[in-house]
Amino acid sequence: MRREILSAGVALMLFGATDASAQALRSPQDAQIDLFVRNHAVAVRDRPQPAYDPLGIRAGGFTAFPRLQSGVVHDDNVFAAEDNRQPATTLRVTPEVLIRSNWSRHALETHARAEIDRNLDFDSENTTDWSLGGAGRLDIVRGVDINLAADYAHDHEARTAAGAGPVARRPITFDLASASLAATRTRGRLRLSAKAAVLRYDYRDGLSDAGAVIEQDDRDRTVARLTGRVDHALSPATALFVQVARDDRDYRTVAGSPERSSSGHEALAGVDFELSALIRGEVAAGYIRQDFQDTAYGDLDGFSGRARLSWFPTQLTTLTATAARSVEDTGVIGSAGALRTDLSISMDHELLRNLILTAETAWSEDDYNGLDRTDTRLAASFSAIYRLDRRYGLTAGLTYLDQSLSGAAAERTYRSTRLSISIVSQF
Repeated sequence: MRREILSAGVALMLFGATDASAQALRSPQDAQIDLFVRNHAVAVRDRPQPAYDPLGIRAGGFTAFPRLQSGVVHDDNVFAAEDNRQPATTLRVTPEVLIRSNWSRHALETHARAEIDRNLDFDSENTTDWSLGGAGRLDIVRGVDINLAADYAHDHEARTAAGAGPVARRPITFDLASASLAATRTRGRLRLSAKAAVLRYDYRDGLSDAGAVIEQDDRDRTVARLTGRVDHALSPATALFVQVARDDRDYRTVAGSPERSSSGHEALAGVDFELSALIRGEVAAGYIRQDFQDTAYGDLDGFSGRARLSWFPTQLTTLTATAARSVEDTGVIGSAGALRTDLSISMDHELLRNLILTAETAWSEDDYNGLDRTDTRLAASFSAIYRLDRRYGLTAGLTYLDQSLSGAAAERTYRSTRLSISIVSQF
């Protein structure tokens, strides 16, 4: 049975003050300075490129940005197998369009995207993914805004996905519907924010090579999340914050399958800062806990943390380090979830005005609840984006992935290397 979650409307009552009261409490300094903006430095990937950025197609109060990416991907282990590695080449086409409003107040945008893969060696790896969605922002009064978003996507579970099983004849597909409502109020040194989100996963059954049905109904679920946060600015460059979150994960009940529903809580305290134009970031630490309805699984709890640090040694180079700890759902039989730890470091360098190079290394570990199993994944990648002009560009990437497992319930260990090259056209 689905657990109750706090109504988003209750949280949004925090943001109901009138413009007159806000003006009465705002000092002249507060009216001129946003104490929570961190923009002394611009990251390489965020920097505007007037000579190369698309202009879009204007239509009244909106601008449409169509984009088409066409390329080829070669994978030396397309099934992510421990033995009998099979290389394969895939043709990939990714059309998408983003429509964005040009209004001076409020904002609205919609998008449509598809990713079509046609494998030249194995028809079983042909996939067609797509998504439709939109988002909007309502500027209520100065310092108060409400954001709404909704999205519907048809996707598939990659062979290399954490916890993905190797026995399905074709990749497992699923539909994901999501919606969120968020509000923020900023007044002087204080910023209050709240967000409510609902996600609905609907998985399709798979088939084994022998034609047997691989049941996926027990992975269908509805996830409801509510997050609240309070920031207090100590200066225009530093703010302290506390954040609390609750989630309810309501799994579909399937005869013969264990109950996987759960509820979780997380509490974090941290600092958001910027040191001139050299370093900025956010670091938080706290506690996380997930309680499962089925007592056979036990509960997950422990240290929780999140960090993102960006270093700008020059205007042409950005180094970013991230870390996070979270409870993730899993498709592994016998486990209701996993405590995941993620670490990554990346570097973006603008070698030329129209050539951006990126190198990244990421490490993650999944400690499964209810199973003696730990997955460790190491990924390294290098990519380049070369813009020929405002409309056309080239991209290339090389990715290496290594997954190793330990414990009595450990399954496959594998390595894969993937090379991709594509042409991008945009307007």
